[in-house]
Amino acid sequence: MAHDDPVIQVRGLTARYGSQTVLDGLDLDVRRREIFALVGGSGVGKTTLLHQLIMLDTPVAGSIKLFGEEVVGIGERRADRLRQRIGVTFQHGALFSSLSVLDNVALPLREHTVLPESTVHELASLKLALVGLPYVASRLSPAELSGGMRKRVAVARALALDPELLFLDEPSAGLDPVSASDMDELILQLRDSLGLTVVIVTHDLDTLCRATDRVAFLDAGCIIGTGSVTALRRDPHPVLQAYFNGPRGRAAAAVT
Repeated sequence: MAHDDPVIQVRGLTARYGSQTVLDGLDLDVRRREIFALVGGSGVGKTTLLHQLIMLDTPVAGSIKLFGEEVVGIGERRADRLRQRIGVTFQHGALFSSLSVLDNVALPLREHTVLPESTVHELASLKLALVGLPYVASRLSPAELSGGMRKRVAVARALALDPELLFLDEPSAGLDPVSASDMDELILQLRDSLGLTVVIVTHDLDTLCRATDRVAFLDAGCIIGTGSVTALRRDPHPVLQAYFNGPRGRAAAAVT
């Protein structure tokens, strides 16, 4: 893949639940090493699009290419190989409460590699350090952590197999303003230090202003605008104007 080729390329994507069309002929490109956000109101198709991109669901029509490889209709063996090149965190972390923090992060290594246990332990500890967690946290259970720490453990687990592409579902949801800002800074640091491409699903206007290169705004199953926050703020579309230039949008812009 050439450096300028998109890491994600979506063309004509259509998804339905029963008779309801959730995504309607959607086109999307995500470039290498950018932080790209999917935003929009509730029920517009953000989660559905995320599930399509990470190969949890299959579209009714259209094409999805990851790293230049078509994934619609892909066989399970090839899908598993591609999944090991991506990392995913879900909104509430989805950590296993019965496992320690270290074992949560080590799980993908134990499932997908034949590394000796000493190496698995070392790599899991390294990922925890990478997201800013002290070693003492590795022996705790998820229930003993703050919300911000649980989010970081989820990111560490998503990084366990050294992915090239990272999907983050509402990474700052439920966090206090300081923790949310720290999470935005972590995302930027990981992109810069690891060369990651990052796709974020978020409602957080502060995150959009602080941490993203480009944003795609979904409405009624379509993308009505793509670009930087600055560009979308200037777009005359009434939905974009209400979102980015309303009271919350102005407040976010004022502090970034």
